[in-house]
Amino acid sequence: MSERLLHRLAWVVVAFCVAPIFAAALAALTGDLQTWREVLSSVLPRYTATTLTLVAVVGTSTAVIGSVTAWLVTVYRFPGVRILEVALALPLAFPAYVMAYAYTHMLDHPGPVQTALRAVTGWGPRDYWFPEVRSLGGAALMLTIVLYPYVYLLARASFRQQSANAFLVARTLGRSPLAAFWRVALPMARPAIAGGALLAVMETIADFGTVAFFNVQTFATGIYQAWFSLGDRAAAAQLALCLLSFALLLAGLERASRGRARTAGRGARFETMERPALRGAVGWGAFTICLLPVLLGFVIPVVMLGSMAIGSGQSLLSDRYLGFMANSVTLAGVAAVLTVIGAVLVGFRARTRPGRASRWLVIGAGLGYAVPGGVIAVGLMVPMAALDNTIDAFMRETFGIRTGLLITGSIWLMVLAYLARFMAAALNAYDSGMATVPVHFDAIGRSLGQPGPKLLMRVHLPVARTSVLTALLIVFVDVMKELPATLILHPFNFQTLAVQAHRLAADERLAEAAVPSLVLVGFGLVPVLILCRTIGRDSRGRSAAKLGTAISAG
Repeated sequence: MSERLLHRLAWVVVAFCVAPIFAAALAALTGDLQTWREVLSSVLPRYTATTLTLVAVVGTSTAVIGSVTAWLVTVYRFPGVRILEVALALPLAFPAYVMAYAYTHMLDHPGPVQTALRAVTGWGPRDYWFPEVRSLGGAALMLTIVLYPYVYLLARASFRQQSANAFLVARTLGRSPLAAFWRVALPMARPAIAGGALLAVMETIADFGTVAFFNVQTFATGIYQAWFSLGDRAAAAQLALCLLSFALLLAGLERASRGRARTAGRGARFETMERPALRGAVGWGAFTICLLPVLLGFVIPVVMLGSMAIGSGQSLLSDRYLGFMANSVTLAGVAAVLTVIGAVLVGFRARTRPGRASRWLVIGAGLGYAVPGGVIAVGLMVPMAALDNTIDAFMRETFGIRTGLLITGSIWLMVLAYLARFMAAALNAYDSGMATVPVHFDAIGRSLGQPGPKLLMRVHLPVARTSVLTALLIVFVDVMKELPATLILHPFNFQTLAVQAHRLAADERLAEAAVPSLVLVGFGLVPVLILCRTIGRDSRGRSAAKLGTAISAG
């Protein structure tokens, strides 16, 4: 295999990544204008208002929670800080829709909270008011407590790399610790905080499971309803185009904030900050502030899901659930291997042939992480369904044979969707490992008789072995949790844990949905712990921007 062939394969990989995005846009632009006018006059204003409200609430809330908790665990010593600095990242292991199942079971009218309230007070069902969890506010809360770790991890990395000099100067000029944080530390970390908030916002607009379960009308639910409930593919494609435009705008903002973060905090000689101890009421106040997100985002939902699973009468060792797990693991494993192979090809092309073409190659490969899974699914289903119908018509007319759905009825279309969706995850993880290898190593390898393919196999991959394994794990877990693309594309006889959890919850069988949900959470814990270990190992050597690529990957 020649180096030129490897470079051509990299372009093929990028073509697979961008094809569903362009297909969704083309299907929307060539759709019936009458359908588009009906969308504009009926559902579009409602979807726009709801999505923007959800984005504003989640973006603001995650920025506040993530930055405050990151500052406290990074700068101060107080009871439990060593445990909390890891525990604050654990909610990231939860899919937001799983969090919604747990809190709905707990807070609904027949749930333990309202049941206990009625038992204590003697009130009847109509004697009191209780906040409705299945609402826009409830969806915003679920997404906030799941997504604030994006901001927390980035802000913590930024605070750890800041030199203490500027902060100490502000203190010597009479500023209080709070004023010094507000005037000095926070502005230097602002690009990292903004980057984390934008990542959380992009996850918010891509979410389907939470908003669908809470019956909140957003673009994500609109695409699914137009496709399956109404059977209107043109409307689904046009809604997907609207969501795609918004997602790409946010992706541009995130990339710009990441670029600014490269220079945030640079300057004078690095001096580590002495961590003062917070004692008494102040220390326990800091402990409470940091503990509350952990309780809401991890401890309570794990306890609720565990109690629900114990009383559900289901067993993970049954043939049915073993089949779901086998399907999920097989699909995630195949998708992870192919995605990482594609990322290695793209990364190799970009490293060995730097220039404008390689920059566009990397941008095209990473475009999918900013695009919701539902948009990619629509972009694949429209042309592939047409191709299936064309093949079926040709075979019937020519040979009298019905071929059915050769492409859209297979798991390979799902694998292609995951390839486009999570290529950025694999590419960022691989690049983070290769960034530590000086470029002149390539020249040394070539001078020792290692041409392109051997350079990749004998130099690059051994050096980046850990990063490749990390990329495999991250993509594997992301595919396990992916819901909208899986719901739209999965064959009728191929069920996964995510689809099973969603269907049980949609039928209000929340106790049964807890069993596959707990398995998904268990898989999600692995990359979160890897991220925490990465931060602990790189106390100040890695910039917040570089860590941001790892977080956006995971």
